[in-house]
Amino acid sequence: MKNQKILVTGGAGFIGSHVVDTFLEEGFEVVIVDDLSTGEGRHADPRCKLYKVDVRDKALDEVFALEQPLFVSHHAARVDVRESMDDPCFYTDVNLIGSINVLECCRRHKVRKVLYASSGGAVYGEPDELPVEENHPIRPLDHYGASKHHVEHHLHLYEHNYGLRFTTMRYPNVYGPRQNSSGEAGVVAVFAKRMLTREKVIINGTGDQERDFIFVKDVARANLLALSKGESKEYNLGHGQGISINELFEKMACVTSYGQPAVYGPEKVGEVFRTCLDASLAGEELGWKPLVGFTQGLNETVASFRALEES
Repeated sequence: MKNQKILVTGGAGFIGSHVVDTFLEEGFEVVIVDDLSTGEGRHADPRCKLYKVDVRDKALDEVFALEQPLFVSHHAARVDVRESMDDPCFYTDVNLIGSINVLECCRRHKVRKVLYASSGGAVYGEPDELPVEENHPIRPLDHYGASKHHVEHHLHLYEHNYGLRFTTMRYPNVYGPRQNSSGEAGVVAVFAKRMLTREKVIINGTGDQERDFIFVKDVARANLLALSKGESKEYNLGHGQGISINELFEKMACVTSYGQPAVYGPEKVGEVFRTCLDASLAGEELGWKPLVGFTQGLNETVASFRALEES
């Protein structure tokens, strides 16, 4: 499939830019669509055409008409759980209506397959048991998770009625270089910046909350594998075990030589307390498993933030 064209929405963002890098490394031609509201132009590889277009905009159809991509990797979204609770209509508009606009462009311009970035950390709600499997009931506790899951229904609709193939990947808490430390809901990035600049680190709630943290390059590799596998199904990604926020704080304090204690604040509305994902189905059918351990990933992430502070 090399030398074929892939359009990546959100390709100048944190996860999307790493997905772009992975496709380029494998010889694909890549086109980026990003409105740069949270993405950054410096993250967009100069080998790619970058269209500054909102996925809700009618101009998106012009991009599809001009570029004629065979595949779409759809990462453009608003991703902050807390922000979604304050502005649910905005999240529904961007994440659901924007995604339907993407799917309509795919239908009209004969896209072969869509890779969809969903949220395993938010769509299931508070799990009945851990690790969470794909057949767990969908009970999101926040508008972000609800908006991401609604798109999954539309993917099945477009596959059934129009033959548009898809693979959905439900991500856990993704971390790594390029993550926004000021507004993209990434606790690792927030901690890294504050620890390196010796600011106070605030933990919301008790810190006993658990998350399944996965390194961004492992997520990008899953997108590559899903181009030719995993037809019309949903797959969890993750390590299958939770790490508490308190444990995260301790590990990152060690990596950054941060000597201050954490400051504890109030819990945030809409957040799941404990979750981790069973990714065995992705292993069986996509041939995917995480390759980057947590300590290695934290070291690489902190190194990237330290380089930014020193530049």
